[in-house]
Amino acid sequence: MQQRIMHLVEYIKNFVLNHYPRQYVYGASVLTILFLAVVFLPSPSENKSENGQRNIPLAIDLSQTELETNISSGSQLSTTQNLSDFVVPQGTPLHTLQGTLQGTLQGNTAEPEPMLADVTLWKNVEVESGDSISAIFTQVGLSAQDMFKVLNSSDEAKVLNRIYPGYQLDFMIPDEGELEQLRLFKSPLEGYLFTLREDSYDVETILKQPEYRQNFKVGTINDSLFMAGQREQIPTQTIMEMANIFGGVIDFILDPRTGDDFSILYEEKYLDGQFIGNGEILATRYTNQGRTFTAIRYINEEGEEGYYNIEGESMRKAFLRSPLDVFRISSNFNPRRRHPVLNTIRAHKGTDYAANRGTPIRATSDGRVTHAGRNGSFGNLVVVKHAGGFETKYAHLSKYANGISKGDRVRQGDIIGYVGSTGSATGPHLHYEFLVNGVHKNPRTILDQLPQAVSIDAAEMDRFRTQTTGLLQRFSDLNETRLLTLNQPSAD
Repeated sequence: MQQRIMHLVEYIKNFVLNHYPRQYVYGASVLTILFLAVVFLPSPSENKSENGQRNIPLAIDLSQTELETNISSGSQLSTTQNLSDFVVPQGTPLHTLQGTLQGTLQGNTAEPEPMLADVTLWKNVEVESGDSISAIFTQVGLSAQDMFKVLNSSDEAKVLNRIYPGYQLDFMIPDEGELEQLRLFKSPLEGYLFTLREDSYDVETILKQPEYRQNFKVGTINDSLFMAGQREQIPTQTIMEMANIFGGVIDFILDPRTGDDFSILYEEKYLDGQFIGNGEILATRYTNQGRTFTAIRYINEEGEEGYYNIEGESMRKAFLRSPLDVFRISSNFNPRRRHPVLNTIRAHKGTDYAANRGTPIRATSDGRVTHAGRNGSFGNLVVVKHAGGFETKYAHLSKYANGISKGDRVRQGDIIGYVGSTGSATGPHLHYEFLVNGVHKNPRTILDQLPQAVSIDAAEMDRFRTQTTGLLQRFSDLNETRLLTLNQPSAD
């Protein structure tokens, strides 16, 4: 029976399409539907859903062309919608059903719902080596005039003139094409927000506070501190900083022995649950040939931080024992050394540290840069003047650290350049000289004659103990737990 009905519907549709104008198609379709609904409407006990609705199958097969008018007029009907899925509440009058179907098939006369507002997206650029601010502005579709408008808006905007690889720049550019906002992130925690206000840009500083978590590691020396740190998955920068902390009391080339051990407690930084970097060393310990050195971080009333032993004596000597963290000595201070290039007896007035090209070079003490440039056989040279008549020289650099130039102040441990082979160097190494009142001294022996940096004053010891006692106890407990774990008998 149903098959005959379907044939009848198809016959009526084809007949109307062939003999009547298209506008009558919808009328004929509606009449056919009403006829079938009256004749074959199920009884109240049939096709009843749980919520009291009836499912009435409507077998209508409209072509794509016949639906185009409805779709273009804003109808809710799509070409993929199945008309047999209409649900009609029980008791719906036929004239209501007729109106509903006519509204669906002939197009909804109501205004179409407004589209979602256009979403303005940020254009994100991560600064890479060789990038310039002008090139980045061009890359995102902005002009030089747009760039200068931002640069001239405030003193803070000058930071855009000195961008470095890893910086993040985010541009908000609406459809009008004018820069509305610019975010500059120097790190995940620090940046600036520039916002268009009339004909200039206001600037806000972005400072985010990370979550700090503590990590504790231990290691044993089989070859070098650096290799031991790598085995224990200690970040390279952290192990280098540890070497810097003990740099006034341990020479990590000559002093370490197989079997030396160390432990370190340091911070890790998280933002929104994501790891973003390592923080400061809180406490560290190194046992060298039976002597144990412990260093703990302390911040004084002026906000200056340093590392001290448990008695409050500074771990920091007046000078670091070496300006490199990883190296081997290729040539010592020698007043009568035969020059490797000239083959003549010529005083070697410093110490040569062989290291890979690009190895960071640290200032061995606080001071002021008096020279940063090319200097004959020295190649790229940095000279630092220190208090007390001391002077240090760093030669054959491949390049200078960012921001290092004549007149700059540097602190002990600051990176001032990188190992290279400029000038008359036969291979990558650092030539390091140490002068006292203009006279060259052996940097490897003179240090023992120099005083320590200032330790904590007696009046400040109470503050020191209050700040460090809890941390020292935690560090001690972690070390004890580690020893107990190592000394437990095997399960076998």
